[in-house]
Amino acid sequence: MNTSFEKFAGWMAVLAGVSGFLYSVAFIVLQSNLLSALFLMLGGLFSTAALTALYQRLRGADSGFALLGLLLTLSAALGSAIHGGYDLSNTLHPPASLNMDLPNPIDPRGLLTFGVAGLGLFLLAWLMTREMRLPRGLAYLGILSALLMIILYLGRLIILQATNIVIVVPALLEGFIVNPIWYIWLGLTFFRGISPSR
Repeated sequence: MNTSFEKFAGWMAVLAGVSGFLYSVAFIVLQSNLLSALFLMLGGLFSTAALTALYQRLRGADSGFALLGLLLTLSAALGSAIHGGYDLSNTLHPPASLNMDLPNPIDPRGLLTFGVAGLGLFLLAWLMTREMRLPRGLAYLGILSALLMIILYLGRLIILQATNIVIVVPALLEGFIVNPIWYIWLGLTFFRGISPSR
């Protein structure tokens, strides 16, 4: 792999992890539409380089599944960025009428942000368990993150009420702990290069 790109991807992964944590703080603690939209958009954009570098590491394990995982996670990352950009534009310049009960037209109930992202990350994390140059713990944390995202999507789709424990617990775990740690750990792994790290 091009080491300069992998180092760049490492920085982007760290920024994606930080953005994900700040999104959770802005959305859950501060309840700031402006900041949550901004960090959702930035997190989606930062993660694209990290996911591309991860794909390059994994394509030797199984190129077909690695490509499918990349396509799903990149679609989800860009969907998150568009979702954040949509919310940001509505916050900065509120339209005359906006029905807040309707799901986001780009990312309904988190289909991309949580559902598709979870499926793609599950594939990539599963492949990570077969890649000797990546930490096994990072792979298992990725699987946990993927499952939490899928539960979040299904919860938001079926239950809808954001205060339900089925949504609150996975949201807190994923947003404040699992996802930020996974991205930052991935970034640190890229900084270390291709040496075995089990």
